[in-house]
Amino acid sequence: MAESLAAKKARARRLIQILARAHPDAKIALDFTNPLELLVATILAAQCTDERVNQVTKSVFAKYRTARDYAQGDPATLEREIHSTGFFKAKARAIIGMAKDLVAKHGDQVPRALEELVALPGVGRKTANVVLGNAFDQPAIAVDTHVFRVSQRLGLVKSENPEIVHDQLCQVIPKAKWTSFTHLLTTHGRRVCLARTPACPSCPVRALCPWPGKTVKKLTR
Repeated sequence: MAESLAAKKARARRLIQILARAHPDAKIALDFTNPLELLVATILAAQCTDERVNQVTKSVFAKYRTARDYAQGDPATLEREIHSTGFFKAKARAIIGMAKDLVAKHGDQVPRALEELVALPGVGRKTANVVLGNAFDQPAIAVDTHVFRVSQRLGLVKSENPEIVHDQLCQVIPKAKWTSFTHLLTTHGRRVCLARTPACPSCPVRALCPWPGKTVKKLTR
């Protein structure tokens, strides 16, 4: 029998409670001090580890203080500065284009509305929600690779489309928990529910997880 929406919501609340106890330190891994820094860091984090991004942004943030600094920056120079994050040409183009829009349309400031954020070059829904949830304290679910994988395994959603996964999660997760839920699933995905070899035997939410591909504890001789 398919799980009702009410039952799924109740299970989701229990999952959040358990994961919060298991990962009390769950938070965004990107270093930033203001919305612009987080927006740039999130663009750089595409197909790159947060650790690498944090290494790169130490010098980038010291040099580029405002959106106008990026907008007036030399593309080739920025490419060299962010080279190690991968896809540096596209990322530099996105950052400079985004910054030019901030200067021309938003008074040099990062907007607080989803519609305005996703209208910026290089900013998709996930990036916008990272900024909304972590820089502006607005409830937002950011579907990264970990949230996408873990939410599927936990049976909270079912889709191959991240946009649909986002909308399904919004129906199941209490709005006040959207941002913290993102952090919990990302952390759980990095530490326990790994892509290739999930540590199911030691998973704190194993009893609430319907995923049929659970790993089992190996016997020792």
